[in-house]
Amino acid sequence: MATVMEFTSPVAEFPLGSIFESLPGVTVELERLIPHQTLVIPYFWVRGVETEDIEAEFERHVGVKGIRLIDSVEDEYLMRAEWKDEYFGVLTALAKANVVLLTGTGTKDGWQFEVRGEARQAIADFREYCQQNDIPITITAVHAMLPIQGEGYELTETQHEALVLAYKRGYFDTPREASLEEIADELGITQQSLSSRLRRGHRRLIGATLMGAL
Repeated sequence: MATVMEFTSPVAEFPLGSIFESLPGVTVELERLIPHQTLVIPYFWVRGVETEDIEAEFERHVGVKGIRLIDSVEDEYLMRAEWKDEYFGVLTALAKANVVLLTGTGTKDGWQFEVRGEARQAIADFREYCQQNDIPITITAVHAMLPIQGEGYELTETQHEALVLAYKRGYFDTPREASLEEIADELGITQQSLSSRLRRGHRRLIGATLMGAL
């Protein structure tokens, strides 16, 4: 059964984290990533920064081979990074265990990840690799993918909980009856985590309903 794990990691333990030293107000969000056994080349967004040379804001990291700007929309920048094969870190652990990165978001306070293994053993392999290579992670949730009302699409427990609570509290109403901050406080998570869960939940629901009907 597919298993989802959520975990956090210190900001300095992941490449790209150096940007928070010079630009503490930015948010870095990794694109969904399917790992490769030898090399991972992820795309990521940088938000909340005003600069004409975003590439120059990333200091050299031992695991970074190169970073370049792909596109920009106002103050959002789509970047592409290549990692060195010999770098041992979260990305390497994902590739070795054949675990899919669903979301990865970084701020000056640290990194938050959501990953999926097609079997529970893949998640166990990922955790073991991190332990053996002294890669610091803090696991915050582990759960199986759940079918919703017998339909052919799935949400995680946390996505289901966030969507239902947001709906009940009037977050989707116009005008809104509850803010993202209020709902996050009720769930005991950060606003960034809540935003990620709502976005991932929406993506899965739309993909299985609206896109499935095309």
